[in-house]
Amino acid sequence: MAINSILIVEDDLTFSKMLRTWLEKKGFQVETAFSVTTAKKHLSQKAFDIVLSDLRLPDEDGLGLLSWMTKENHNSPVIIMTSYAEVQNAVKAMKQGAADYIAKPVQPDLLLEKINEAITKNRQTPQQQQTKKILHEAPLLIDGKSKAAKELYNYVGLVAPTQMSVLIQGASGTGKEHIAHRIHQLSKRADKPFVAIDCGALLKELSASEFFGHIKGSFTGALTDKTGAFVEANGGTLFLDEVGNLSYDVQVQLLRAIQEKRIRPVGSTREIAVDVRLICATNENLPQAIANGLFREDLFHRINEFTLHLPLLKDREEDILVFARFFLEEANKELEKDVIGFTPDASHAMMNYSWPGNLRQMKNIIKRATLLAQDNYISAKTLNLPTTEEALLNAPASATNSLRLYNEDHEKEQIIQALQATQNNKSKAAALLGIDRKTLYNKLKLYKIPQ
Repeated sequence: MAINSILIVEDDLTFSKMLRTWLEKKGFQVETAFSVTTAKKHLSQKAFDIVLSDLRLPDEDGLGLLSWMTKENHNSPVIIMTSYAEVQNAVKAMKQGAADYIAKPVQPDLLLEKINEAITKNRQTPQQQQTKKILHEAPLLIDGKSKAAKELYNYVGLVAPTQMSVLIQGASGTGKEHIAHRIHQLSKRADKPFVAIDCGALLKELSASEFFGHIKGSFTGALTDKTGAFVEANGGTLFLDEVGNLSYDVQVQLLRAIQEKRIRPVGSTREIAVDVRLICATNENLPQAIANGLFREDLFHRINEFTLHLPLLKDREEDILVFARFFLEEANKELEKDVIGFTPDASHAMMNYSWPGNLRQMKNIIKRATLLAQDNYISAKTLNLPTTEEALLNAPASATNSLRLYNEDHEKEQIIQALQATQNNKSKAAALLGIDRKTLYNKLKLYKIPQ
């Protein structure tokens, strides 16, 4: 199997050396350049599977390197590294053809994921890229047997065969995408595409292109035609996750597409008729967002013909051990282990834990415990539930309910209180507020709260 090659263009010698060492340990062949001039020499001598470039460089910026690579027909995907303060420049890089960007300080696991995705996508044909997005497999998950679960799936069975738009509300990690897939699978559109868009990760400047597509040459970096999500999902289901994170301008564009059932790719004068069934998900309080002027009321009514409320894992007591065994089976297969089950003390700990991260948190904790297990059963010690976080989240109602963002008017003050209560721990603050980290970061930016 060929070794993937990376060119790092970074003038911070210490960071460049650290990054090179880490990537080489991950199996990559790495070369470095400390300026755009040196990078051009490297690229003129050999082809790289990917280029990882800083935005600010001594002689020229990363955008200049990107422009030169396009003119010289270098097909290596480029990932731009930038500070949080320069995200707008990263958007420019994306428009000019960059494969992706990552903010500094770099998170190693996220960087590795972006590198592998960019390399894989660059080796696929456009048809393969589209097929991969459309044929997104439904996340494997069991339904549970609690009263709350039975009620939920009864509603799913009722609404799935209709053409009604569905709004799925629930805290982070409760399985919203799983429910969206289930609705699609039980609908009359089951043999048509299911296309998912993560609105929380959608850049405002590129959102129109993601939703509606664009034609070649419509803006700098539009080197080929792009098919948007509405056309990809035509005849099937379009799932918008974390829809509450869409900017107000994008909401206007989305509302028009839903109302008229027609879209116009960026740069085109031709309108395309589309037929999609819309399913949206959020962990935000949209009525409160409407009251605060952050979400359009007319769009809310369009996406909310039927609402499903997903219960928290801690409110599904009968399902906790059922899910635990399911995630153990998954972990055994993935890690090639043969752990049989849980000790009584581990089961007791799980039943009495608050599970602030819901199913997603349980899956991660059990996967880790399966890896660490030294015998046939996972003990409470191996499970190692985060007791500090549990104590915080299980504080008296008077201490926590005042901090949750639901049905509250003063979000900025609540967020500041949550950060103070958790000593600026973003994960714990988000859990305390009843939102996910992505939403918290968006609100920090919205209210200009120092990070």
